[in-house]
Amino acid sequence: MSRNHPVRLTVVRTEQVAPSMRRIVLGGDDFDAFESAYRGMREPYTDAYGKLVFLADGHDYPDPLDLEVVQQTMPQEAWPVLRTYTIRWVDAEARELAIDFVIHGIDGGEGVAGPWAARAEPGDVIHLRGPNGGYVPDTTADLLLFVGDEAGFPAIAASLEALPAGVRALALVEVDGPDDEIAVTSAADVQVRWLHRGDAVAGTTTLLDDAVRALDWPAGRVQAFVHGESALLKSVRPHLLDERGIARADISVSAYWRRGTTEEGFRAWKSQQSDAVMRPGTP
Repeated sequence: MSRNHPVRLTVVRTEQVAPSMRRIVLGGDDFDAFESAYRGMREPYTDAYGKLVFLADGHDYPDPLDLEVVQQTMPQEAWPVLRTYTIRWVDAEARELAIDFVIHGIDGGEGVAGPWAARAEPGDVIHLRGPNGGYVPDTTADLLLFVGDEAGFPAIAASLEALPAGVRALALVEVDGPDDEIAVTSAADVQVRWLHRGDAVAGTTTLLDDAVRALDWPAGRVQAFVHGESALLKSVRPHLLDERGIARADISVSAYWRRGTTEEGFRAWKSQQSDAVMRPGTP
């Protein structure tokens, strides 16, 4: 499995885990290739992600799919669209992996990935490139702080579930309302505080920023994971760095989306931001 040779996976089943979250469980003959790459990641990242490859209708693609060959031999309108998504979990015994999609409305909203996930059925085929990642919880920290919205929640949940007993973690998660609260099971001492935006549009509130600033800050060392809408880069991150004194090496920040911007516009914006992604270990 390489950058230009994504694996071919098949939808096994779908689950509506919350009104705004649909889980797509994938498997198939290429699962072993993916699982081998997953186990072979440089670190045991809990924010592991892959790039879903959406092929254009009406074109015949090489089999197995080779993205380099596609770009060299096919017209640009046939070039696949790639979208980055967190790997929610991997079950090697069942030979399955899951990806959770934020769904807007019955048709999945605008774009490519949401509508595909909204109508996905068992037997549908999707290609996946990766995986990769950038965050490993440091269980020696006095507190692991997680801050995010629905887009960041799959990585937050995967991280919380991976924690061993004796570790203390706090997650602040913004969702539409109580029906969007998703249970997380962990051996660690985990507290999840759900922040409900109600009728407000996602990405327009200050709920997460306000909640972080209102925390009764613990003594000791805090490692923070802040992932979601791009406004968190300008609000929560500087507060943690400048006012709370978290070391840059102890913070993982990434913008997953940007309100009012298409996916392509967000990708262009993110490519121009030197600080759109901050990984632990950065001095």
